[in-house]
Amino acid sequence: MNKKKQKQFILNENMWKVAFQLSWPAILAMVLYGLNTVFDAFFVGRYVGETALAGVSLAYPLTQIPLGLGSLIGVGAGSALSIAIGENNKDTEKKILGNVNYLSIIITILFMTIGLVCSNGLIRMMGGSGQELFYGEAYFRMTVYGAFFWIVGLAGNMIVRAEGKMKSAALMMATGLSVNIIANYILIVRFQLGVEGAAIGTNLGMFVYTIVALVYFGHGRSTFEANPFSIARDKGIQKKIFSMGLPSFIMTVMTLLQAIVVLNALSAYGASGDIAFYGVVYRLFTFMLTPIFGLMRALQPVVGINYGAERYGRVISAFKVFAISATFIMLPFWGVMMLAPNLALNAMLPARIFSAFDLRNFRLFMALLPILPVIFMGMTFFPAIDKGKVASMMGIVRQFVFYIPVMLIMPRYFGVKWVYLGAFCIDFLMILWTVALVKKEFNGLRGNYESVLEGAEN
Repeated sequence: MNKKKQKQFILNENMWKVAFQLSWPAILAMVLYGLNTVFDAFFVGRYVGETALAGVSLAYPLTQIPLGLGSLIGVGAGSALSIAIGENNKDTEKKILGNVNYLSIIITILFMTIGLVCSNGLIRMMGGSGQELFYGEAYFRMTVYGAFFWIVGLAGNMIVRAEGKMKSAALMMATGLSVNIIANYILIVRFQLGVEGAAIGTNLGMFVYTIVALVYFGHGRSTFEANPFSIARDKGIQKKIFSMGLPSFIMTVMTLLQAIVVLNALSAYGASGDIAFYGVVYRLFTFMLTPIFGLMRALQPVVGINYGAERYGRVISAFKVFAISATFIMLPFWGVMMLAPNLALNAMLPARIFSAFDLRNFRLFMALLPILPVIFMGMTFFPAIDKGKVASMMGIVRQFVFYIPVMLIMPRYFGVKWVYLGAFCIDFLMILWTVALVKKEFNGLRGNYESVLEGAEN
């Protein structure tokens, strides 16, 4: 599909067809990404041990920081690019990549400095001690060395998605993830490099991921003027990037805060086995969300381009179609997981016999998955229409108003089960709130749509 046809397809084609053609490669890419995190746990749990897996589970939320920084830049730049494509704003289009490169370099330097100097303290903050601290710090430090490729690789891929070119973005991601999985097997199983081997494998995958993106932009395959090696500093564009990308980063930071209070609660009121079990459950939960993440990536350019072109009716239609699609995609996998949780849990903790208490907590944590898409679609929808503050507020309230107080108080008095029960209650309240916010925004967009129609008639 050439450059003009891609834009016209998003602006005019049947929305179900748009959702299908843009979503399936994005979903495939995100499922591969989710499998990658599961394979990391699989190799570490089986070939290094449960204590090592507990250490990696402590470090894992910290390794999401560079991905959050990449999302900050990539989601912000992608949203700005999508709106610019809808508006036919060539000046903004050609300046996007240079500003992305500039921000990636500056942010990488800051992150690596803090990460390497404070690695031990950060793992302790997550609740690490003894052997868990040793394994966690070793894993985290090694990932920090590859931070630039995590940040710029993800940002570049999100810009490709923002063009609506999901197949290209998926192919880039699949290439990097394939390298990661193969490298994990070689480094952990064959060379027995332990948790550091897992981190090196991820860094190698991100390196390849970045190189493929550079080739894509360098060979002129993008729908906008792009120089992959340009470095630019435009305050107006950078302000847009931070404004529209901030909700994604806040989501990462809030998830990290969530992990800090949860893992510390498990360390204080549970045992090492509880940390390893939660680490596995959380990875499986994240893996189950990967189809939603794929649909989020596909929704962003559809909403952004139509919003820039003042097609407000299609903006509303896009949200509904993508949210319904996410729920139906989720249902069969969720059903299998709820009926036979041991199949997935035993793959990563083969030596453990799961109690009825464990399985109840697992099912409770997973219970709301089929209706969670509304939250994630909302977190994508608002930045795509240049209302990032709403999405930022959603992320902050979820953690500071709900998650942190619940996880600090309830496990102390009622035990580990409240890590799982608390998560269920919080997500249920967030779903209700998100529905109300989206409904209010739809009413505003319908008013704008009527105004555009009246202007066209006059």
